Amino acid sequence: MNTRFFQFFGLFLISSFFMACAPETTGGSSEQQDVPVAVPTASSETAEPGLPFPVYENFSDLEYLFRYQNDTTYVINFWATWCKPCVAELPYFEQLHSEIGNEKMKVILVSLDFAKDVETKLVSFVKQRQLKPEVIALTDGKYSDWIDKVHPDWGGAIPVTYIYKGDHVLFHDQQYDSFKELKTSVDKIKDQG
Repeated sequence: MNTRFFQFFGLFLISSFFMACAPETTGGSSEQQDVPVAVPTASSETAEPGLPFPVYENFSDLEYLFRYQNDTTYVINFWATWCKPCVAELPYFEQLHSEIGNEKMKVILVSLDFAKDVETKLVSFVKQRQLKPEVIALTDGKYSDWIDKVHPDWGGAIPVTYIYKGDHVLFHDQQYDSFKELKTSVDKIKDQG
């Protein structure tokens, strides 16, 4: 097995035990044409009936999120309910989402919670927190197979935030410590092109 897998697995175990994680973000591709801004909603292909968000079992099924070629800024955050730094920065993404107004921006929260915890923990977490940004669950545990597709600098720890607009990308591999810090990152990309 490769070194990157062992790095991720070790960080993952530590994060699970201490409920602490380190942040990171992703990169995009520019092969696809303009596509709709809306993210698919839960369907029989993505989620069990009654779940309030889509659930993907394979990263390849949501890879399209990183290929939009339009004038919208996409803010994609990888997180999990068991990750304290992830949960600590969620209010900043909530605030960003609430302040979007008429701006062409989409905030997407990609949960990496375990498949067994989606219905028992993630659903109740999302409902209790009344999360307004789009939530997607990715239950593919084969992280070493796809983290490079998000961004080659991603070592595997979370939270990670990938912000892009067209070909302009910002990969943030640490927890945001304030809304201002997140907004500064978003503005760097939003004001491009």
